[in-house]
Amino acid sequence: MTLHTVRHIMIYTTRTTATMPKPANKLDRLREAGILNVQPSRVQADWFHPGGFFDANDLVQVKYEMLRHARQDGVTKAEAASLFGLSRPTFYQAEAAFERDGVAGLLPQPRGPKSAHKLTAEVMDVIESHHTGSGPMHAREMAKLVHTQLGVKVHPRSIERAIARKKKR
Repeated sequence: MTLHTVRHIMIYTTRTTATMPKPANKLDRLREAGILNVQPSRVQADWFHPGGFFDANDLVQVKYEMLRHARQDGVTKAEAASLFGLSRPTFYQAEAAFERDGVAGLLPQPRGPKSAHKLTAEVMDVIESHHTGSGPMHAREMAKLVHTQLGVKVHPRSIERAIARKKKR
């Protein structure tokens, strides 16, 4: 290798390592995925002690092992839930999700409405007629109008988003 080539390698590796983000540790990745067990100290199962294969910080693993322990080892559901630091309702929810979707059912699901469920075609007709008719109307006024005409409470921000989506099309 020539001195010129070594110099380029040194410059490249210095710049690359300085700009590359540090890989996140496991706790950060679990937190980002929404599966970090916020109370790992409540897991009392012997096989979850530090240094072993099982990780009490991984909520999916904790739930799976709780279900497996109740099914395979013959303990009651309440005992299994208590041993793994979870509530009985959480056990039943995890059991139903596991029966329905397998291990994927133990992953967190997005909460709340999945779409603008109050903005039906009828509501959108009212919004569009007043938005394009006599000039644009403020979203707060449109929300009041929709409430008086149809009896449906719609947040002004939902109306603004619906209008923005309509403009994109």
